[in-house]
Amino acid sequence: MIKTNKDKIIKLSVQGEISAPIASAVGKVSSDGTIFNLPGTGGITYNLKIGDYACGFNCDHAEPGVSVKNYDENANNAFNFYSCVGNEATVISGDAKGLKGFVTGTHGGIEHVLMYFDEDTIEKLNIGDKINVKSFGQGLKLLDYPEIMVKNIDPNLLEKLTMEERGGKLIVNVAKIVPAHLMGSGIGSHTSNRGDYDISMFDRETVEKYNLQDLRLGDIVFLENSDNTFGRDYLTGACTVGVVVHSDCMILGHGPGVTTLMTSKKPIIEPRIDKNANIADILL
Repeated sequence: MIKTNKDKIIKLSVQGEISAPIASAVGKVSSDGTIFNLPGTGGITYNLKIGDYACGFNCDHAEPGVSVKNYDENANNAFNFYSCVGNEATVISGDAKGLKGFVTGTHGGIEHVLMYFDEDTIEKLNIGDKINVKSFGQGLKLLDYPEIMVKNIDPNLLEKLTMEERGGKLIVNVAKIVPAHLMGSGIGSHTSNRGDYDISMFDRETVEKYNLQDLRLGDIVFLENSDNTFGRDYLTGACTVGVVVHSDCMILGHGPGVTTLMTSKKPIIEPRIDKNANIADILL
């Protein structure tokens, strides 16, 4: 068992409500310069969930499951920071009151917390329903690996990831390896303690080389030469493990979003390919 400080971190409640989808009146500009109007962020997505393919739907930045935010900006900042992947989420108003799901990621820019609920619960949910999250995870440390920063993950989910200690390194099962030169929108952000950044999917040769065309929502992925210690940047030898949180996109520099789970400036995390390294396979 990898030793952590989980008995020393705080668990507390944060809350938001199911957000309404938003749309631009004039549309967006695609990578080939055309204007498009397609479903995207917000609301309750009935037919897209973790475990589904991140690419292939006719959409842009679609969020699987339920999109939640707090409409007070300061409270929403805290909601996005404190909510960690795997945290328990409970509906506290509306027809689904008392039913539970869990956090699957955070989406920067729109500043949504994304959540999974089963199909029966989804059918009872409505825009505006309030959700309570038992926040638990920020401040988590791997006691034998001080060079690795852990972010945005519930300790109980961390313990369910397939990891192995070998020669002073941490071997982590991941579904895909992503080269740093594909990391786009969100790079340069001042923080990786919330939100995501995108795998740009427009270089088809690289996408096929790394088998990213069948990337799934919820996949645990390894980002090569990617430093997420404070913000998000390129650094030779750095390594980041994250989770895919939203769908592919049509805008240049964008694509499936990745929320950070672990990162190191030094090459002490190594990937091991496992097609079942997906939070749907782990938690459902």
